[in-house]
Amino acid sequence: MSNNTSSPSTALTVSILGGLFFLFGFVTWLNGALVPYLQLICDLTETQALLVASSFYIAYVVMALPMSFVLDRIGLKQGMVLGLALMSVGLLLFIPAAFGQTFALFLLAQFVLGSGLTILQTASNPYLVISGPNESAAARIAVMGILNKAAGVLAPLLFTALVLSGFSDVNQASLSLLSDTERQFQIGQLAEQMVIPYLGLASIVMVLALGMAKSPLSALAIPKDAQSSRSLFDFPHLVFGVIALFFYVGVEVIAADTIGLYGSSLGLPNVTALTAYTMVFMVVGYVLGLLCIPRLASQSIVLGISGITGIVLCIMISVVDVQSTTLADVLWGWSGIPLLPNPLVLIALLGLANAMVWPTIWPLAIADLGDYTARGSAWLIMAIAGGAILPPLFGQVVAQIGYQSSYLTLIIGYVVITSYGMLQYQQRRVS
Repeated sequence: MSNNTSSPSTALTVSILGGLFFLFGFVTWLNGALVPYLQLICDLTETQALLVASSFYIAYVVMALPMSFVLDRIGLKQGMVLGLALMSVGLLLFIPAAFGQTFALFLLAQFVLGSGLTILQTASNPYLVISGPNESAAARIAVMGILNKAAGVLAPLLFTALVLSGFSDVNQASLSLLSDTERQFQIGQLAEQMVIPYLGLASIVMVLALGMAKSPLSALAIPKDAQSSRSLFDFPHLVFGVIALFFYVGVEVIAADTIGLYGSSLGLPNVTALTAYTMVFMVVGYVLGLLCIPRLASQSIVLGISGITGIVLCIMISVVDVQSTTLADVLWGWSGIPLLPNPLVLIALLGLANAMVWPTIWPLAIADLGDYTARGSAWLIMAIAGGAILPPLFGQVVAQIGYQSSYLTLIIGYVVITSYGMLQYQQRRVS
């Protein structure tokens, strides 16, 4: 990527991008805690609750291309400032939504928040890929992924500690035992708990926007597309990569955001914190990826292994004993961390399978695009719509057959991911 002005030090650039990826993770993985929380205070069905995540991720498909044109006009640095400002507005919208317990306003807040993240992601991901050798791009993204998912571990835990303080025993079953007046009073109290934390988070993001505006980071420009009769459809590795990323984001969101809903259906306490288990295993997956790529395995091989692991875990989820906590006892029983039923442990382990999919698909998909890199990156960002479309479909399946068997539907996505990895491996061997 060419710079319009002299670049700051590599350390400063990495630090700034690392901070942004931490923010991405914190805001994105708040959804895992937010979904069961809003199901409680807005009295939502499973399908309606999953619209909370959908309204966030649909912003990527609606806003990715417009935001790529915005970046082209105002540059990368000012685009990041705009993205942070939009995120701050989205976070502030949660406050009136909480006071009114207005589901539609919560969805609008999620969409605005997702729009802000869209412009940040559109700029930062291709920058990471082309900032060094393509063969090690997955490792660079994995470093950012560790920061992203570390924030994902903290987000649901902080949400539970700050928003659900004093309400840990409140669930749909306990609310059903109250009179209408008592139930509305307790729901109102619970809803107002989110006001101060979200006001604080919005303030932090706005300070980051001001800091970004005054930072020494150069106003990097997105490369211009060359005048050519070629279409992005002429790059099959990009098209297949977009499809694979669509399914990946869908299964990743389902794994992260439904573990709390499943736990709630089993009557577990503090279900808003369960997403943290999935995030921990994603961090483990990133570390393993860093150790393997490119020294022990290529990006395409790791991608294929990730897909196969996901298939195996989905099959196991559907057959293990719901009443048993044997897996959790083996994996972390020694630590004193609360144990989970076997299916929830395996859903958390999907984080391990998912970890290296995003870092490997990106460099494989935009390889050799040249001047088409900017538009190709926008296509990949639009594939995040999988997180908007697939979770509600999963919710419909859950309504018909229950949670445990529903995870078999994720195998479709993992087959696509595995196929893309195998195809890229074969093509690179030939070339």
